[in-house]
Amino acid sequence: MKSITITRTLIFAALAGLVGVTGADAAGGKAKKVEHHHWHFAGPFGTYDNDALQRGFQVYETVCSSCHGVELVYFRNLGQTGGPFHLDRCPTGVADTVDCANPNENPVVKAIAANYKFQVTDGPDDSGDMYQRAALPADRIPSPYPNEQFARLANNNALPPDLSLITKARHHGPDYVYSLLTGYGETPETIEIAPGQYYNPYFHGDLSQSLKAQYVDEEGHPIDGVDVPLGGVLAMAPPLADGIIEYTDGSPQTVEQYAADVTEFLMWAAEPKMEARKALGLMSIIYLLILAGILYWSYRKVWSDQH
Repeated sequence: MKSITITRTLIFAALAGLVGVTGADAAGGKAKKVEHHHWHFAGPFGTYDNDALQRGFQVYETVCSSCHGVELVYFRNLGQTGGPFHLDRCPTGVADTVDCANPNENPVVKAIAANYKFQVTDGPDDSGDMYQRAALPADRIPSPYPNEQFARLANNNALPPDLSLITKARHHGPDYVYSLLTGYGETPETIEIAPGQYYNPYFHGDLSQSLKAQYVDEEGHPIDGVDVPLGGVLAMAPPLADGIIEYTDGSPQTVEQYAADVTEFLMWAAEPKMEARKALGLMSIIYLLILAGILYWSYRKVWSDQH
């Protein structure tokens, strides 16, 4: 009897959850369909655009890093094979004794780390105190906040997510990030949001409770002819604007270009070994096809005198 009671409880809980989800969707808990973007890394033969990766890191460092960290990325990763600042050989003026293919000796990576906008907390020193120092290639890229409590205090209790795996942690990954960054718009006339919040049709939320009083009935439901807007509100103001970052390679300095570049960089941050993985997969398929051909030929050869 105890087993039957537990089973019934689980079934009722599942049905209640299903009803709750359905109710949320009916109430307006949906977002606008994300915009599909052509990505260099998409598909079985896709690779990263190195120029886009470098520009994307510039966008991240200039804009995104003020609130969001990439705690799983080390400076040295930027100079590893497949990274945005990898060097096969040293540039002119660098001593021959330097191995620029080594990320820890890569002069570009060393300069990025040494001049990064946030320093690294290290220590304790001889007095037992922690201290700040310039970053080294072996360090993680520093987060803008020392801890979660400080981050919430600085952002009206909202916690900016770490971006290391953001393109893997969100449905439609890169397309979602791109759509969110480029999708900010005017707040719909039918809703009212609190100061410090911003409407985005691609951000999942339920705006049925934000409808103005004249658009709902006595029970709080939308009146006939009034639709709950798609999307939701978030505490992050539109981070990008045309011309806020200067590109030296002549690329367009637009919100769309900034968003595409930083999304490509964040995709690399989430999967830095993607190109190697795809290359290994391709070689494995070729090997298996050749092996299958050899096995088929051997089969025909061995059994040819039996027919």
